[in-house]
Amino acid sequence: MTEATTSSRALIRASMTAALVFLLTAALARAEPLTIKIGYVGRVEKKATISLLDYPPDNDGVAGARLALDDNNTTGKFLNQRFLLEEVRVKDGADPADVILQLADRGISFFILDLPADMLLKATEAGRGGRGLVFFNAGAIDDRLREEDCRTDVIHTAPTRSMLADGLAQYLVFKRWLRWLLVAGSHETDKLYADALRRAAGRFGARIVEQRVFEDTGGARRTDSGLVQIQRQIPLFTQGAPAHDVVVAADESEVFASYLPYRTRDPRPVGGSAGLIPKSWDAAQDQWGANQLQHRFMQLFSRRMTALDMQAWSAARMIGEAASRVASDDPQTILAYLKGPDFGLAAFKGQKLTLRDWNLQLRQPILLADGRTIVSVSPQEGFLHQFSELDTLGIDRPETKCRLK
Repeated sequence: MTEATTSSRALIRASMTAALVFLLTAALARAEPLTIKIGYVGRVEKKATISLLDYPPDNDGVAGARLALDDNNTTGKFLNQRFLLEEVRVKDGADPADVILQLADRGISFFILDLPADMLLKATEAGRGGRGLVFFNAGAIDDRLREEDCRTDVIHTAPTRSMLADGLAQYLVFKRWLRWLLVAGSHETDKLYADALRRAAGRFGARIVEQRVFEDTGGARRTDSGLVQIQRQIPLFTQGAPAHDVVVAADESEVFASYLPYRTRDPRPVGGSAGLIPKSWDAAQDQWGANQLQHRFMQLFSRRMTALDMQAWSAARMIGEAASRVASDDPQTILAYLKGPDFGLAAFKGQKLTLRDWNLQLRQPILLADGRTIVSVSPQEGFLHQFSELDTLGIDRPETKCRLK
């Protein structure tokens, strides 16, 4: 063996040893994974429903976030990242600011919120003052949270009432069902949804021939004689209406809308809060790879995935997607990426979801479901936009009142 060969081998061994030392040092330096903590703050009270089948499960919403954390941690194993979730429930009317501050003191910087609009605003105020917290609204559909009351640190994965109404309206106009009998409930949220439906009708060329108000007089929603009473009451309530193609219901309070199908005086389809319902997600969604998501959810939680589950899943996945891209747990770095042009979320809806930079609303298709299948998906063919057809749903940039602050 020549002296040159010996020297060459020694040099190779030395290089390999140095590389191994470098890799071991790097591995030791990164032995502890980057841990990103997420808080889920939801409401205690559940909305009463007409149908027992629609009563929300105890883990509605947070189950979707937990499924997303499984996805995040699968990727995180390769990136030395770990995601944790802590859930807290607060009563309606309570001040959630203390809960947010307590979670923040435990190192949580990201919050998924399922709270009414006023409580959500109180919760986000707790993040002011240099804490740098980031919030995801997964539950409240109020347009004002994206308009007059928009915040620079609040991202909205729940669609707005105007997005839901526009998604329904586009399909009804596509079908040439242009004459609407609008039936609205007497509660404030019902009136807000009715406003969104009126706006959608005017925006896309439909006409509301008459509006009627269904007064909530209280009493039990289900009684032994209920079916007989309803079978008599609904035809009386809807008789004498001007000629119309469809009955559109605004009943977020779950008082009457589910009683409309098959019971109206004239045989007409029903849409809105019953019949053909616009949603961000439905248990029947099976397109664009959704079957595998639905199957994994069923395996984990032994039930079907709801719209709130999907909205919470989207929020948690946005955090995971951004963290994997920027290799950081800093909330402001992650927020900047989500607001930037490179962000996009694959959410089993046929196209990439992105953020509207003027109000931080997640662009998303609206599913139209009848309780058994997905009837259609909006935006509908022919409803065009100069930037994104998804911006035909809801408040567009030229209309916005949002001034992010």
